[in-house]
Amino acid sequence: MVYFMCAVSIITLTIVICFNIRKKRIFFIKSYKFPPGIKEKIKVKYPHLTDAELSTVLDGLKSFFIISLKAKGRMVAMPSQVIDFAWHEFILFTRTYQQFCKKGLGKFLHHTPSEVMQSQTQAQEGIKRAWRLACDQEQINVKKPKKLPLLFAIDGDFKIEGGYIYSKNCKDKNTPNFGRDYCASHIGCSSGCSGSSGGVSDSDSSCSSSSCGSGCGGGD
Repeated sequence: MVYFMCAVSIITLTIVICFNIRKKRIFFIKSYKFPPGIKEKIKVKYPHLTDAELSTVLDGLKSFFIISLKAKGRMVAMPSQVIDFAWHEFILFTRTYQQFCKKGLGKFLHHTPSEVMQSQTQAQEGIKRAWRLACDQEQINVKKPKKLPLLFAIDGDFKIEGGYIYSKNCKDKNTPNFGRDYCASHIGCSSGCSGSSGGVSDSDSSCSSSSCGSGCGGGD
């Protein structure tokens, strides 16, 4: 009985420690100040964006880092072209990016190009996980979203040329991007269904040693 109580205490303590570590990392990411040069590079690439919109892009990048942390080493696809560009520019600040990853993510987060769905209703696992975690982060219903999370809405909202456009219902012929957008409510389905595979279990509060390993966000 004594051994059992000791084991329970150790497990409980481990969970609490892991939870506190992730909580501190999330706070670090949310309060992080990116090098000014990143915003300047985004402005050059997308001159039509206002200063407020440029700040939103960087907020989106923080959002992506947070869901990558919550994915605990599993692949998370980048669903936005403009945020992907910001991420790439951040990596060019090599030493700063390494320090950010170590403190905010626990390990280096390798970059992978942004990923789009294979078709309007077929998504790869990385996009599915990004959708589930992004919805969970903004308290959006995964199966019946009333709005799109920032990571999935930003390219369309900011009219990013060549960006990935998602809509709540791409079957609606009245939508501005009918025929060109992707069905957000179908992410996680292999055909024209409504829902998501696995709910938001990827965002549970459990912790592992690979809470943001090299597989986060796209692998090695």
